[in-house]
Amino acid sequence: MTDTERGLRVEHLDVSFRAPGGETVPVVHDVSFQVRPGRCLALVGESGSGKSVTARTLLGLTGDTAIVRADTLSLHGENLLETTERRWRRIRGTKIGFVLQDALVSLDPLRPVGNEIGESIGLHERLGRTDRRERVQELLHRVGVPEPKLRARQRPDELSGGLRQRALIASAIALGPDIVIADEPTTALDVTVQAQILRVLEEMLAEGTGVVLISHDLAVVAQLADDILVMQGGRIVESGPAATVLANPQHAYTRQLIDAVPSEHTKGTRLTRGTATHTAATLFPDRSAQDSDKDEILLEASNVVKSYRGPDRITRTVVDDVSFQLARGETLGIVGESGSGKSTLARIALALVSPDSGEIRYRGTPRPRTDNAEQRRIRRDIAVVYQDPLSSFDPRWSVERILTDAIRLGDPERARRPQPRALTLLDVVGLTAKHLDARPSVLSGGQRQRVAIARALATAPEIIVLDEAVSALDVSVQAQVLDLLTDIQEQLGLSYLFISHDLGVIHHMSDRVLVMQGGRAVEQGDADQIFTEPRAPYTQRLLASLPRLEYARLHNTRTTQESIGA
Repeated sequence: MTDTERGLRVEHLDVSFRAPGGETVPVVHDVSFQVRPGRCLALVGESGSGKSVTARTLLGLTGDTAIVRADTLSLHGENLLETTERRWRRIRGTKIGFVLQDALVSLDPLRPVGNEIGESIGLHERLGRTDRRERVQELLHRVGVPEPKLRARQRPDELSGGLRQRALIASAIALGPDIVIADEPTTALDVTVQAQILRVLEEMLAEGTGVVLISHDLAVVAQLADDILVMQGGRIVESGPAATVLANPQHAYTRQLIDAVPSEHTKGTRLTRGTATHTAATLFPDRSAQDSDKDEILLEASNVVKSYRGPDRITRTVVDDVSFQLARGETLGIVGESGSGKSTLARIALALVSPDSGEIRYRGTPRPRTDNAEQRRIRRDIAVVYQDPLSSFDPRWSVERILTDAIRLGDPERARRPQPRALTLLDVVGLTAKHLDARPSVLSGGQRQRVAIARALATAPEIIVLDEAVSALDVSVQAQVLDLLTDIQEQLGLSYLFISHDLGVIHHMSDRVLVMQGGRAVEQGDADQIFTEPRAPYTQRLLASLPRLEYARLHNTRTTQESIGA
């Protein structure tokens, strides 16, 4: 085999799909690249740019309605255009591994994750039950899953989003494939676990595995990629060595993507070039940010404790003596690793679970522990936007019904004429009347998250809990949503409890920051102080693990030298 045949080769790839009416819809146009052993190619672009379709084409997973044409589509010289489905089943996993994008719905909800990982091993290798179980635990440990013996016995719903994502990565690398296609592999991960996953991928590269990285996180791309393809509208608009593309982008679209990355440098500025929305004030005409008391403490937690009993019958404290305050019009950012207690603290704030001890006060009044009328009224005042809106919507409901249901909960008077209210909500979040009849499954990720924000606003809340609300969005859509949230907050005086593993997002959005580790609040204070002069060793480690786009631009000499010598 010649050097040019080694690895994955794609020349002039076109992918289109047959629509129900018989017409063909082009999605990928004239895409060419090569992934050699030990090299990482990153595909970057917005949702709908053709990245994931390109990735699925490399695995023969585009579906029966796809029309795939290429001058060359080969792996180690084998023509993949003529591959049978039986042969594809042998290639997937052993030759090409695939890390799926959506860890929240990609794992079988009825099986322990260890069984799912072990199944692929059992299909291709003759291992006894004990050896297979040990192999699964080794894989989970390799990708940074704590207590792998316990986690292998748990179902996906018992794991955090970050643990589910790591389980998917363990499954993809179980058979030691020559090429790994990683579609947003660090989307749901905090920075320290993200660093572990990047080290795993770097080790694979050092061992000669080729990696195709699809990511909206340009800092991650900068740290790992040797070469970058920037895609827009199914076409490559810019390509080259990673250091060159990131340090000196030539195409306006590439510059737009880089400018949209939130960080300490963007705090107090807009991430997009659009102007602020001016319609939010029409939602609550009796409320204005200018009239609000910025010193009023809306939500206060005092010495909150929450424990759960695991499947191993061991009781673990997941929130341990945590206290915080949230003032009107303020954003409190909450950061920490997966399993640090962030989401449990959010559920306590939302009154979805009660603390074992400690107290939650809303507007100075202790919140009742029983699910009575007062508790339900408070829930209207504290809304939530989750990481995965598709899972939180009823898939059978239209956008109009989703919003109407929330409007009725928030204000029975307005519920008599819900459609005008729903249209106003859509207008505020940048959508139009044409979206009323749409179901969530046909909306893009950014559109679904805008609907989720509109639903949260429907009850006229004082506080919105944002639980990883932008972590699944590509960088430009994330920038639009962050600007939208800032505009709404400035006009309505809303308070945000903003939970995110993305430290750049937290610094950009937060007034104050609470850092959690192992269920405890290890540090909290002014956002700029936390990020520039962290006191707690754990906070210092978090910031040290943060991939930085600026650093990669200046110091990624390995990429430049290897690309020039290739």
